[in-house]
Amino acid sequence: MKTLSVFLLTAFAVGVHVQAQAQERVWRCGNEYTNNATQAQQRGCKLMEGGNVTVVQGTRPIASAASSSAVRAPSSASSPAGSPRVDGADQRARDGEARSVLESELRKAQDRQTQLLREYNNGEPEKQGSESRNYQKYLDRVAEMKAELARNESDIAGIQREIGRLPVK
Repeated sequence: MKTLSVFLLTAFAVGVHVQAQAQERVWRCGNEYTNNATQAQQRGCKLMEGGNVTVVQGTRPIASAASSSAVRAPSSASSPAGSPRVDGADQRARDGEARSVLESELRKAQDRQTQLLREYNNGEPEKQGSESRNYQKYLDRVAEMKAELARNESDIAGIQREIGRLPVK
């Protein structure tokens, strides 16, 4: 029994020590964190309060011999590592196909918008059969039409943005 109580007392002391270490003060220095008070004061860091801070160090990419010997110019649009290179003519063909698909979708959306506006009739569409007796049903249909107009207008704007992102023919 005596060894069990000594074991529990030791385990409790170790647990308290680990908990005390976990509650150490942490300072933030820009994008870095430190628990060194003198270093934090020298660098003008701010004390972090109100919760635990977990910092996981990232990994650095391994530099190959080819990339370390030659300096690369940064590209505005980089492709993921290991992705196949596409010939310029193939890329232009893909861009042209994407443009034609988007322009077709834009025409469909604009035609749909015209049709919706015609049916909406400036917020006063024609009443349908049961709507003459049930005015709330009419108001619900008008609200639904207005929402559909807004969605379609948003779709048109999105398609136009996508077309704008494509390279010029």
